[in-house]
Amino acid sequence: MIPTRRFWLAIGIGIPIGAVAAQLGSPYLMLAYDGALILAAWATYLLAPTGKDLIVRRKFDPVLSARVANRITLSLENDGGASVSLIVRDEPPPDFKVDGNERDVRLAPGKQQDFSYWVTPIERGGDFFRGTFLRVRCPLGLAFKQIRLPTEQPVRVYPNVLALREFELLKQQGRLKEIGIRRSRSRGLGTEFESLREYAEGDDFRKIDWKASARKGKLVVRQYEQERNQAVMIVVDVGRHMLAEADGVRKIDRAVDACLMLTHAAVSSGDNVGLLVYGDMVRRYIPPRKGRSQEGFVLEAVHDLLAEPIESDPIRAMAYLGSRWKRRSLLVLFTDLEDADRAKTLTAAFGPLARRHLALIARVSDPKLKEAFDAPLEDLPALYKRAAADMLLADRRMASLVLNTAGIHNLEAEPDELSASLVSFYFAVKERALI
Repeated sequence: MIPTRRFWLAIGIGIPIGAVAAQLGSPYLMLAYDGALILAAWATYLLAPTGKDLIVRRKFDPVLSARVANRITLSLENDGGASVSLIVRDEPPPDFKVDGNERDVRLAPGKQQDFSYWVTPIERGGDFFRGTFLRVRCPLGLAFKQIRLPTEQPVRVYPNVLALREFELLKQQGRLKEIGIRRSRSRGLGTEFESLREYAEGDDFRKIDWKASARKGKLVVRQYEQERNQAVMIVVDVGRHMLAEADGVRKIDRAVDACLMLTHAAVSSGDNVGLLVYGDMVRRYIPPRKGRSQEGFVLEAVHDLLAEPIESDPIRAMAYLGSRWKRRSLLVLFTDLEDADRAKTLTAAFGPLARRHLALIARVSDPKLKEAFDAPLEDLPALYKRAAADMLLADRRMASLVLNTAGIHNLEAEPDELSASLVSFYFAVKERALI
């Protein structure tokens, strides 16, 4: 039994009653008053609904997305014969950020009420909801009856799969620019024949189909579409360099989100997608294939990836990949390069593949470095911070120069912009028929 504010207010009213009774020579009147109040609260507690007639159902997506708000819907149904007034609180995993999981509900017999709240998981992995807690208001409003319903339910937290839905919706509406993805709408790009149309001023004369023009008696040009069945090979480094954080999130998590977005974009474009994960050795390898099922395989392979405090071996990983995949592809490596020395080591491993494939290294920049460099020089510690930030940024620029000299494309983006920048690069490659 949990006393309500009304109960304590009634107890407070008993204090002046007791003072008056003491003056009148009846000191036990207050004790009698308090005892009667407690007995009344206990009696109403026993008369309150037990909760066995309440049915609670929790609905949410099969998997939740990390670091974004996910909707949870709670449905309450009164299967009993009496109205019930209660406060309901649903308990998600303790590490989740929660908004609006407690509501005041009144249910008539046979009625149902739904409400939604939001949870934001911080880390990928598995956990479970702890149950649903009810505080049923007893008659007279002197007490609550607290009930715990056994609604424990497992939940899986994956990378940001909600972003894939947003991408698909905006793509269908032609509004990908809203999430920072740039895509050309120029016609005639690509190398796969699509259709014939009448020549228009400004068309490339090399696209004129002379045989069709002779048949129709007017100039006709060929239209081309972007090639399908090309290959995108994604490589993810899970060594110590990916343990660093950018905006409070580990770089491996940023890389996994961008990996899924690129996979979805490539599968939607009809291309083959493969995956290789490596640390000190090759951990996972999925040869490139096309189709939605391949997207699911990649998702299952990366959803639980964690960086480890080990030195990764890119030479071993690239040799493994080179022996198993020969076809020219867009080869994307998620890793981090702090200086020119590490860039040279990676170039030695990645360089031979760059001669066959279109190679790209994707990195997450740290916004705090730029903030420290741009901060006003108000005191000596600020000067030291700017000097340190300048040195670190210079090292990263030198690493980029080493990659560019070796013919390896380099993409370094802010944490929230990595996915969009990477997909924009992929679309540009497709539109220019570079693979």
